[in-house]
Order: sequence, then structure tokens, then C-alpha cells
Amino acid sequence: MIPRTRRLAAVATVCTASLGLAACATNTGTTTGTSGTSSTVAKGGTLNILGAGDVDYMDPNISYYSAGYMALRLWSRQLFTYPAVDGQTTKAAPDLATALPTEGNGISADGKTYTFSIRQGAKWGTTPARQVTAQDMVRGVKRTCNPVQPFGGLPDYADLIVGFQSFCDGFAKVAKTPAAIAAYMDKTPVAGVTAKDDQTVVFTLVHPASYFVDMLTLPSFSPAPKEYDAYLPASPELAQHTVSDGPYKIDSYTATKNMTFSRNPAWDAATDPIRKAYVDKVVINETVSQDSIQQQLQTGTPSADLEFDAFVPPSQLPALIAKKDPNLNLGEGSSSNPYLVFNTVSPNNNKALQKKEVRQALSFGLNRGNIIQVLGGPKIAPPLTHVLPSNIVGGESNFDLYPYDAAKAKSMLAAAGYPNGLTIKMLYRNASEGQSKAFQTVQQDLSKIGVKVVGVPSPNADFYTKYLQVPTVAQRGVWDVSVAGWGADWYGDAALSFFKPLYFGQAAYPPIGSNFGFYNSAATNSLIEQASSAKTQEEAKALWAKADHQVMEDAAFYPITNELNPNYRATQVQNAIYIPAFQNFDPANVWLTTGKQGG
Repeated sequence: MIPRTRRLAAVATVCTASLGLAACATNTGTTTGTSGTSSTVAKGGTLNILGAGDVDYMDPNISYYSAGYMALRLWSRQLFTYPAVDGQTTKAAPDLATALPTEGNGISADGKTYTFSIRQGAKWGTTPARQVTAQDMVRGVKRTCNPVQPFGGLPDYADLIVGFQSFCDGFAKVAKTPAAIAAYMDKTPVAGVTAKDDQTVVFTLVHPASYFVDMLTLPSFSPAPKEYDAYLPASPELAQHTVSDGPYKIDSYTATKNMTFSRNPAWDAATDPIRKAYVDKVVINETVSQDSIQQQLQTGTPSADLEFDAFVPPSQLPALIAKKDPNLNLGEGSSSNPYLVFNTVSPNNNKALQKKEVRQALSFGLNRGNIIQVLGGPKIAPPLTHVLPSNIVGGESNFDLYPYDAAKAKSMLAAAGYPNGLTIKMLYRNASEGQSKAFQTVQQDLSKIGVKVVGVPSPNADFYTKYLQVPTVAQRGVWDVSVAGWGADWYGDAALSFFKPLYFGQAAYPPIGSNFGFYNSAATNSLIEQASSAKTQEEAKALWAKADHQVMEDAAFYPITNELNPNYRATQVQNAIYIPAFQNFDPANVWLTTGKQGG
């Protein structure tokens, strides 16, 4: 994900159309070539990455955006993460934790208590360097529900960890100052997140959750050093005072402009089974257009190695695919990306979008095939007509409640009280070719049913942080419909990570969740609650299927595709392993061909 991611994950996830909140060449992706791996590893040099946008927050416990996850890979560690190993990029692997837990060895017999040991020698880049502790892990988890800028995926686990929801409820009332936030965290325990000793952290769950270790791959479950207590979470001030426990440290960061990383002397490769950190320095230039990024990567510009917060322009994909360009990777994901979210609290048009019938009419008036065509075509963007993609457990059902029918759309609009149509505002990222063309396509399609669509263009860096994550923006009617993207917060048994952050009513309203359209249905909420605590996977799957139908009947959003992510690398980039959670190659594990190591 996207936001997830990224989301981002979260990452927090998006593709040719946008980057998600809330994910190379030779693993879970479909590739036209290879990962570019040569037989001899070449260490050193500068990895130059070109971008068209920024991270959401330079704060591991808060970032929920795939571009944020990609940057965090360089300097932040979690208990578990996804390895840059072909065939294993969606399987949780130990990072700061010493081992994967099993029943009787880290997991209690009742499946509700998880105990993890933190690696000795994993250190913060402080002066002097010091060991990452279980207390740091507890602090990190507590920070995720701070009153200033909480983590957007909180609905995933707020009511799963014992005592965490009540802790968060109290936290929301705390003064928004560093001192008050630190005092509350110090004085208020969470029964379900404790430090047994300096190197042992214990999580206690309300009910068994087979996906819990996968959930712990979220960057929100990163440890936080005590130095962070001096700053507001996710603040610009904190962004200038980061502390690394990964192989690189942040030397400089100018929002929407650039960031530079150099080696963290406190990092010991022997304590990190995930990141090889072959290059000496990483430079991310965030001021480059999508077209220029692609041109520089293809033409061998010395200061162009990878892309960041951008993908191959859709218009250039057919030619690259046709010639089987070895530097192109089409990475699989588990996403609804992009999709269109309806603002159900918009006051515009006499509160038209608060009416289910109007949202249903718009859904019939949208032509998914036309949108998919401008995103690169159905091979790149296979259609998705409901909430869950098929590669998510619980998402096997396939149905379409809104096949394109302009005549029906017009009739429904008239019956809902809008015989002369209406004017709606559409939010999109104008730096993205895919999103810009998607906006134009939606504009053309809806004009056929008497609906005028006015664009609300946004810079990439502002799209989530200044629009979708700010409740008052939606409530004021700044936008009525928006492009968005979502990817699984983890993989496999991950239906919960689609429903709880996106459609779980008030509990998922931003900024706590990513229910950007403020959809709230008692029926859907009940189904989500039942599925979340189901005793068997089969029972959960049946309930998730019902929830999927309910969300679609209510027309909370308009799904488009579970799109492949088209990433491109320069020829000199070797060992380019695609990580779905980043929706990109892993920057912490590539190396550069000798003689072409940047500068």
C-alpha cells in the first residue's frame, strides 16, 4: 500500500494510474526479461532514484503509502518483513525477530499470545549506538494511535490486541504536544503489548488470528527510539531528526524535493538477514515528471537507476511489452487499484452522493472497459468488479452488479430526483498519465448520462495527506469522487485488510482509517465484525463474501482493476527483485554494474 499502499501498504498500493496506500523480474511478477542479476556482485556506488512524488510521512509508525514503504526499507526495520528472494516476496520472514513463531515456540496453545525475541546486535544509529529493545517496540506500537496523526491502518488491529482500543480511546483525548503524548505513553500500559525483558516483546490477542505474523510486516509495527518523544508524530520536525536501525541513515530530506541516504555505521550486516545494502549511497530526486523518468531510465542517463512514486506511462507499455524489454517488470499484486471512491458526506448537489440510488446510477454510467483501456489495456489491468481480488482468501466469488448501461443510469438519476443530471468534482493526481486519462475517460462517460465532471487536480505529495486523509476536505465537498488505490496490508488470508480500513464505518474514518468516502452501513459493519472473529476460515470466507455483496449493493465505491504494476529499471541495476508491498523493486538489495555506479 496503498493508502496504503500502502499501503502503501500500506502499503499501502497503485500502479499506472496512481500509487497506493497501503506493494523483479522473476518472482511474483510477470516479466519481459530477467531481474538483471549478473554473476558477480559489485559493491559501492550511488543508487540514483527518480520520482514524481514524496513519501506520506517520514515516520515508520505512521507511513501507510507504498512509496513510503520503499524509502523505509533503507532505514527502518520491523519484527518481520518480506525478503528480496524470488518466490518468497509475499511470505513474512524474520527481520528484528530471531525466528518465525510456531505453536509451543512463540505461540501459545490457545493461539492468542505471541512472544518474540529481538536480535542481539541490532542497533540504533545514535551516539553511542545502542541496542534496539522490546521497550522500543512497545513505544512504536503505542505511537500508531497518537492524537496528532494516527496510522491509517489502525482498524486492522485496534480491537485485536488486548487493551489497545481503550488505550487509543484515551490517547485521542490527550493534548497534542510532545510532552503530553510522551507522558501518556509512559504512564498508560497496554495489556496486549508488553516488554517481558529488554529483548522479549509479548503480544496478547483478543482472539486467535492466523494472519497476525503477516500483519506484523506492516511498518507501523516498527520500534521507535526514545528520541522520538521530543517530536510530534509524523511532523516535519521529526522528519529532520530520524534515527535509523537499518543499513542507511537519512542525511537530508526536503519534502517533495529530495532525500539522500548514506551508510549507518551502527548497522551490522550479520544482524540483518533481509537487506544486503550493496550500494554506499542512495539519492532520491522527487522533482522529475513521469515521462522524463522513463526517458532517462531507458536512455542510460548516469543519474537514473530506479523510479519512485511513478510507473511506466501507460501509453508506452504496449511497445515495451511487444519488444520484450528486459528492464520492464509487470508485478502482480493483491489490490483494488485504482478504484473510484464516492464521497458520501459531500454537501454538493443537495447531498446527492449521500443517496445510494445516485451512486448506483453513476456506477451504471461508468464504463470500466474504457477506463481499463487508458490504463494499458486488460492484460495490464484485468477487470475487478467488487471488493476482493481473487488472490485474496475469501475473494474467490466473482460478480458484477453494475455492468455498463447508460440508459439505466439516466433513468435511475431521474428517479432519484436529478432528471437534468448534476455536476460532480473529481479528485485525481495530474502528474500521473494514468490518472489524468482516467479522469478524462470518466468525464466523457458520465457526460452521456447528463453528469458534468469537473477536475480537482492534486500534486502527488498532497493527494492523500492534504485531501483524502483530511475529513473536513470531504465534508466541505472539495471533491465528490476520487481516484484511489488499495493493496493488501499482507497476503493470503488478508480479506480483513480490505474491509476494516476501508468499509468499517466510523471506526475506519480518516485519519484513523482509510474509509475516504465515509461509508457507514450497519449491515456491512456487522458482517465485518462477524468475519473478523469467525472460528474457521471457511466461516470467515462466507461472511467476507456477504460483506463484499453488501458494499457493492450500497455502491460505496466503483472498482476497476487488480492491476499489474509496471516498473522499469536502468540496465546497470542488478538483482532487481520486485516486492509487492512496495509496488517496486527493493532498493536495499540491488547493486550497480561496475563502471556504472552513479555519482
